[in-house]
Parts: sequence; C-alpha cells; structure tokens
Amino acid sequence: MIYPPTTSKIPNLVEVMDAIIRAGEKIQDIYNTDFEVNIKDDDSPITKADLESNKILRSVLEISGIPILSEEDVDDKTRLGSEKVWIVDPLDGTSDFVNRTGEFTIMVGLVQNHIPVMGLIYWPINQKLYYAEKGMGAFCYNSGIWDKISVRENRDLENCLALVSRHHLSDKEKQMLDHLGITNTTSIGSSLKVTQISSGMADVYLTTTNKMQQWDTCASNCLVSEAGGKMTDIFGNELVYNTENVNHQNGLLATNGFVHDIATAKISEL
Repeated sequence: MIYPPTTSKIPNLVEVMDAIIRAGEKIQDIYNTDFEVNIKDDDSPITKADLESNKILRSVLEISGIPILSEEDVDDKTRLGSEKVWIVDPLDGTSDFVNRTGEFTIMVGLVQNHIPVMGLIYWPINQKLYYAEKGMGAFCYNSGIWDKISVRENRDLENCLALVSRHHLSDKEKQMLDHLGITNTTSIGSSLKVTQISSGMADVYLTTTNKMQQWDTCASNCLVSEAGGKMTDIFGNELVYNTENVNHQNGLLATNGFVHDIATAKISEL
C-alpha cells in the first residue's frame, strides 16, 4: 500500500491509490501481449486494457457511494444532482498505448461543486504516481519516496518550452504557438504534458479542439493548480466539471501560471 504524503480528506484514498497501481499492472500485462484494437463510435481506439483498468477502478470507487463519470461507462446523468463525483480516464493516451510509446497514464479525479479537489495520475511504464489535493500541494511518488513538485518560475513566453501532441497537433495550434513567440517545443503523449509542467520541466500546453472531455483534464487540472500552475480554456475561462455536456468547448491552456494571463491575452488577439 502507498500512503498519501498529506492528511487527506478524500474517502478511501489509500484504497484508490492501490487500485490505480493495480490497474497499471493490468495495463502493462496487456501491453506486453498482442492485444486487439477496436474503434469506438467517435473513431477513437479502445483496447482490453481500457476496459480492465476501468473495472478495477470502479470496484474501489463505488465503495465511497460517490457517482462515477468514466470514459468507458455509459454516462449516468444522476451524477448531476450530486455535490461530488469521481471523474475517471482508465487509460489516457490509448493511441500511445496502441503505438507502444509508453506515454500513457491512468487518471482519477474527484470533483466537488464542479471544481477538482483531488487528482491522481499514474504512469505505469515509469511507475510514477502523481497526487494533488486542493490546498495541500502536488507530489510525485517514485521509488518509494514522495517528493513535492512545483512549476518553474519562467515569465518570458519566448523562453518557454511548449509541449505538443504527437498525434493531434493542428495548423491552428501551430499558428498560436508562433503568435506567442514560442519556438521551443517537444512532443509527449497523454496527461504527461501536464505532469511535466507541474514538475517544472515545461511551461505551456495548448489545444484548440473541442474533443477534450472532462476525464481528460480533471485530475491534471488539480495537479497543475496545486503545483502553482494554471489550467483554463484558451480564453482564460475556468473549466467547470460535472456538467451535462462533458466536452470542453473552447480548447485547453495549461501553463506554469506565470505566463498564463499574457498567453490568453495574445491568443485573444487571434
């Protein structure tokens, strides 16, 4: 068992952490086989790993009695009447899983009154667990040790390192990065973009797509916020969770916080 580095207010958090590790082990077992890839109605890939991870996570999260919004389940809209909801992506970066880049994660977030109050992100390949809880800071568990993590204090957009998607970088996003004056970019998959910003290894991630959904951002929003950074839509509006429509309509901007306002101002010029 892994115990959190803070005194948590989250129900059965130790068991949830254990479940996310077990889900990671199951995903790795499948990763090492000749697994089958199917295509969902929205043209995104799905594998046995997505479903098995979801099953492990649900079995523990259900104990809390809090509704669950998961990418791999039918959306039970009764969650809309609940103050709290778990928001889960059992395998974030399925395309990276399929392409065997190793850059995929598992994400579990807890929302209270439409705001993320806890986030867990597990990177199975590197056995790193990221954890944040509202008002308590952000942490990374690696090789048996919790380390507190934070963004780096870079206030100059031109000196920023931007992380871009290997699979989905659009011409519009390239134009935005040019307008921001950011020329230093590197690609990495899934929610690892936000763990890198939260750990002080990069500064900016943006996307203009309206295909991002609440399970893609919930846990990482809490993580980057507690690390000192910021996550909003590309116009600087706060992201709201546990709503009827689970898509973020105006893209996503995650930064180290220091360049956030100037970045949204420049984006608005476009």
